[in-house]
Amino acid sequence: MSPCPDFNIGYNPGMAITVKVTTVGNSAGIVLPKEILERLRISKGDILTVTETPDGVHLSTYDEKITRQMDVAERIMRENRNMLRKLAQ
Repeated sequence: MSPCPDFNIGYNPGMAITVKVTTVGNSAGIVLPKEILERLRISKGDILTVTETPDGVHLSTYDEKITRQMDVAERIMRENRNMLRKLAQ
């Protein structure tokens, strides 16, 4: 297991916590309970990636390689959107 796993690795799939959106400066954020931070081996200052999914959002540790791959994929989809649309039909 990696030192900073995705948030759902090692968790009981039925487990859910409730957090409240709060003001953080001029932005909004959530506070993760200390127990969650310890269990996930993340700490204040760690960088996370937020990915939209059909079920909501997925939080995972930041991975520069994945970010570069996603940037390339988005560029290719933008440049080839007409061809991709035709393939999807």
